Amino acid sequence: MGKAKIYLLLCWLTSQTLAGYAQKFNYKEELVPVYTLPEVLKMQNGKPVKTKKDWETKRRPEIMSLFQEHVFGQTMHVPKKLRHQVTSVDKAALGGLATRKEITIFLTDDSAQKLNLLVYVPNRRKEPVPMFMGLNFGGNQTVHPDPDISINKNWTRFSNKPGFNKDGTAHEGSRGVYASRWQLKAILSKGYGLATAYHGDLQLDRRDATNLPQNFYSWYNQSRQIEPGKNQWGTIGIWAWGLSRMLDYLEQDADVDARRVAVIGHSRLGKAAVWAGAQDQRFALVVSNNSGEGGAAIARRKFGETVQEITQAAPHWFGPNFRKYANKEDELPVDFHQLFALVAPRPLYVASSSEDLWADPKGEYLAAYHAGDAYKLYKLETLCSSAPPAIGEPVEAGVIGYHNRPGQHEITRYDWDLYLKFADQHLKPTQVAKR
Repeated sequence: MGKAKIYLLLCWLTSQTLAGYAQKFNYKEELVPVYTLPEVLKMQNGKPVKTKKDWETKRRPEIMSLFQEHVFGQTMHVPKKLRHQVTSVDKAALGGLATRKEITIFLTDDSAQKLNLLVYVPNRRKEPVPMFMGLNFGGNQTVHPDPDISINKNWTRFSNKPGFNKDGTAHEGSRGVYASRWQLKAILSKGYGLATAYHGDLQLDRRDATNLPQNFYSWYNQSRQIEPGKNQWGTIGIWAWGLSRMLDYLEQDADVDARRVAVIGHSRLGKAAVWAGAQDQRFALVVSNNSGEGGAAIARRKFGETVQEITQAAPHWFGPNFRKYANKEDELPVDFHQLFALVAPRPLYVASSSEDLWADPKGEYLAAYHAGDAYKLYKLETLCSSAPPAIGEPVEAGVIGYHNRPGQHEITRYDWDLYLKFADQHLKPTQVAKR
């Protein structure tokens, strides 16, 4: 075959590959299929839900059960009250701005499995403070360059990235590498505390985690409630469970008002935060930042990441039944506006970013919009338009907020400023700290 023919063949193959890629990932609104969402206020038997009582005693538990069965897997319960130990306290952290605590939550009787919790509370306080709480991606030392935060020794996904060794473990250079995602001083200066832990303390974010010694399933005995492998919860469910265990500790901390805790998460940890907030009504406010497919986005839109893509790339995140709906989203008994509806009547904030089409910003907005049906039962104002707001123009309606920030898949100071403003309206700290 001559060079010209080889060149033409390569051009044709390249065009076919790109065409296939474009078909695989839809980023065009005109290609979104016609779909019908399952109704928030209609029981599976077709009976309408008209009262708060019917929502709280019938439909809400039904939706929760459907998410456990078809998406996240069956949530297990805490076998008993978990033991914790405060391992360090610095009452003059960050130049005197805050008190820093490190707490070990023991997940097993033999203390082999533990969750390392980092807590900051502002020092200028006259009473227990409201909190933001979420899991982090690389270890507690990554959220701020504070030199006294213990470095997490577990594996991370950041092999050879700044601050991390070839094997994925962190070294001193990892201190504060993701501080921009947490905006700790801004949080403290507004009168809030922060609590965070590394998600890998619960379960490592890798599909082969069940084959590793540090494996949630190896020490958490599920056999008393469901058979192993029969709709066992995925990693997102485990992370959500861990967020509730962190809240268990905060309820015992005299510096914290555990009635005013906002659970927050970005990306896959945003999925976990929303699932935690949906299940655990102790969380006073739920924040989803770019959580996309399996979190905020409407699955039936098939825009950006789809059920097929997410269950192929990260099958360990979900229960085994979710993968059955790859390319069959219309058969899924729920969609993710109903996940947000489970948060009602508590405040909900949803955020997208304009360049993060993979997460489907419009689908994330529509999920918040359609969740409003549950909020209306409580006579609460909801988002009034199915048309998303312009990029960079936040909207709020009652206890639901949304914005689409210019930029990429990230959580930034812009996002945090809006979250703090929203929290000021709904968590109402009475003592605002100052530098």
